[in-house]
Amino acid sequence: MKFGFESLLETLMIAVLVGVIGSRIYYVAFNWEKYKISPLRIFDFRDGGLAIYGGLIAGAIVIFERCKQKKINPFDFFDSIVPFVAIAQSIGRWGNFFNQEAYGIRTTNIFRMGIQTLEGYKEVHPTFLYESIATFFIFVILRILQKNRKFVGEITYFYLLLYAGARGIIEPLRVDSLWLGNFRISQILSWVIFVVSGIMLLKNFRKQRQKEKNYEKL
Repeated sequence: MKFGFESLLETLMIAVLVGVIGSRIYYVAFNWEKYKISPLRIFDFRDGGLAIYGGLIAGAIVIFERCKQKKINPFDFFDSIVPFVAIAQSIGRWGNFFNQEAYGIRTTNIFRMGIQTLEGYKEVHPTFLYESIATFFIFVILRILQKNRKFVGEITYFYLLLYAGARGIIEPLRVDSLWLGNFRISQILSWVIFVVSGIMLLKNFRKQRQKEKNYEKL
């Protein structure tokens, strides 16, 4: 059973909506000290506070469930949409620029960005820009890979590998990281995803090569 256009659109709309909620829950959960005194602030989205990993996890759960109902491989679905998730991230990061958020530590390098804060003027790493550029190139790479996909899940695993690697490198530069004890939770999660997706790619490429060898022997 396959997705019709209306069912596909409905699934994506639900995934986006649930993703926004998930990104908020993720942010609040790892920033509870900020909200426990005044829980109503949880619903004040104007105050900022959305975490992309929470959104990706929540959206993925919705898609897994919908694909299960339709009896199709969820990774086939993911392979078709993750390039567009990457370009959406690339564009969305510019919202951080206009809101003067998700910037990095002070720097004097040529890419520095000047901002006005309560502490006065300072020049910082434009980490939003680094991630915007990274996800744009991830989009380009994934679109190229889509033309010659070797196995179901390949595009998804490459997205996870590339985004997690980029985020893992950028995260230490940020000043607004979510923390779990003394560790940046998004950096930990990034490197876990990087390793797992890398292993899955190697495993599937080996399996694919073995199939090709068996076919040549016939």
